[in-house]
Amino acid sequence: MTPITTPFGATSTASEVAAGIDLAGRSAIVTGAASGIGVETARALAATGASVTLAVRDVDAGRRVADDIAATTGNTAVQVARLDLADLASVDDFIAGWRGPLHILVNNAGVMNAPQAATPEGWELQFATNHLGHFALAVGLHDALADDRAARIVVVSSSGHGSSPVIFGDLFFADRPYDADVAYGQSKTANVLFAVEATRRWAADGITANALMPGGIWTNLQRHWDPATLAAMKEHVAANGLPVKTVEQGAATSVLLATSPALAGIGGRYFEDCHEADVVDHIVDGVHGVRDYALDPGAAERLWEVSVELLRVARSVAPSPVLGV
Repeated sequence: MTPITTPFGATSTASEVAAGIDLAGRSAIVTGAASGIGVETARALAATGASVTLAVRDVDAGRRVADDIAATTGNTAVQVARLDLADLASVDDFIAGWRGPLHILVNNAGVMNAPQAATPEGWELQFATNHLGHFALAVGLHDALADDRAARIVVVSSSGHGSSPVIFGDLFFADRPYDADVAYGQSKTANVLFAVEATRRWAADGITANALMPGGIWTNLQRHWDPATLAAMKEHVAANGLPVKTVEQGAATSVLLATSPALAGIGGRYFEDCHEADVVDHIVDGVHGVRDYALDPGAAERLWEVSVELLRVARSVAPSPVLGV
């Protein structure tokens, strides 16, 4: 399988990637579009003429972003809808409110290195937000995606997936000490595995999914880092001349996967800097490459089945406050 390359790269911006793309009459959803790269992803999609829904927890912040996008792009078809991915009822409400075909679903929202916490279903917060909430959203919107006949799901993963494969025997840290970095890592591996299995299951419906690493960017995603650690990391990056992207550059790979004609019919892959990433035995420089376990079709199928069962149980029994299912 020949790796996919494009004319774009690490310094390309979302607007450059989307230039010349016409998506008038098509619909897109971007989760977590009230801040960070989600804003610029939504802005670039709106610039193509698409109708864009900002799926956000903070509706007021989402409305401010929507107004700004409308003003800068001239596209007034920018809507805001509430979505809390850690709240299954909120996900179900969002799905129930959707009408019409869906061309692009960008699973962008996420939480990183959060302190140990559980959802009402007993799911570890990072896995619940980053994977299970997005999984429920995509499955619930399957028919809308299938109606488009050429729909794309874009999954924002991270080089942080290199911290851990999915630990099926203990997804929620019931039997091992909680490690925020490991928890984040397995949730980001789950993101890639979702793209692999969604493409296998849904390509016949005209739906493909790809995952990506947006790059090194300072955003609100680092809000759970210890302030001293964050300051030291920024100092290290600056002192060593390591690349840091702007949010416009960070959104570029998401927009590429959502819009590029070169990606038509392509799915189940992992991209970085607007190119398909190399499979590596460790994440190079902490940023580059994809681990083979994140692309493993057997693990992808197993994760899908486990996720379906977790959602089934959650919807059929009262929520439990206990970590572990």
